[in-house]
Amino acid sequence: MLDLRDAIDANIVEGPRMSCGSYALITGVGGTAGRLIADEGVTGYYMPVNSRDGIVREIRRQIKHGADWIKVHVTGIVPRQAHKGELCVWTLEELQVICDTAHELHTPVMGHCRGAEATRRAAIAGFDLIFHATAIDDTALKEIVDRKIPIAPALTFQANMVDFGHKIGTAPELMKIFESEITDSIETMTEAHKAGVPLLCGSEAGFSLVPYGDWHYREMEVFVKYFGLTPLEAISCATRNGAIALKMEGKVGVIAPGYQADIICVTGQVDQDLSLLGDTDNITTVMIGGVEKNLAPLPERNNIPGWRLASIGQTRLTRAVALGEKQEPEAPNIEELH
Repeated sequence: MLDLRDAIDANIVEGPRMSCGSYALITGVGGTAGRLIADEGVTGYYMPVNSRDGIVREIRRQIKHGADWIKVHVTGIVPRQAHKGELCVWTLEELQVICDTAHELHTPVMGHCRGAEATRRAAIAGFDLIFHATAIDDTALKEIVDRKIPIAPALTFQANMVDFGHKIGTAPELMKIFESEITDSIETMTEAHKAGVPLLCGSEAGFSLVPYGDWHYREMEVFVKYFGLTPLEAISCATRNGAIALKMEGKVGVIAPGYQADIICVTGQVDQDLSLLGDTDNITTVMIGGVEKNLAPLPERNNIPGWRLASIGQTRLTRAVALGEKQEPEAPNIEELH
């Protein structure tokens, strides 16, 4: 992502404005993938750090290579305790080391936080942006409100599962679990918004439920449906507040004198119907910095060898399946959700 950002900035390729993190910092617990993550070295987009010196060294390395943000998985899954959900896997002192090191080099810190204690510690430590902030209590909310730390709930994944999971065969029990993360957060998100905490629109894009390019408007619908924002307030979360994530506050996100002319022209009244933004046929013009972009369909692309594993089916071939015996659908296993 860093190389793509630099290529866009250098006008080598066309693309959106980008502000990038590097490898997400995790402890030896293994982030949200437990034992699937190696104890040392890179696995996927994770980088375990297991000491104060390791934390400082990796943050400095990432910033040297151009990271705009330092990302931290403040919560993770302990495999034998998965029924408890995500747990805070860093001490407050460790989180403060992260913030002190990054801030000394003028680089903000974002945190993946689910649960009250993780969110509270991240706020006290000095995090600049918190992703999710679900399942928090009044104490954690106060720490956020007092510091006006922006929140990106990033609940599009959950909302898509709730509304469309039945179309891809998602078990009803699993849909209820993920819906509860949204509904249990209504009160705290509503209070945070009323208290002036900036809400940002995340998407979790990249999973099969939220493929790139299809659902970037969807979080605005979540804010309206569940958190009581007006459509225009939700749009502001995606535009004005989105500038926070880009580190371009006061430069983009608003149509006003002195701002860069990043503009999307849409057919219809989006202040009444946000779903219009999900239909690309309604998007007539896109400008970045006042330059109109080519909206012609992209050429067909082939997969890059080695980037994906081939799928050989969606069902385990048990003997009952092979012999055509009636088989009851399996209930979701909480230990396999992470």
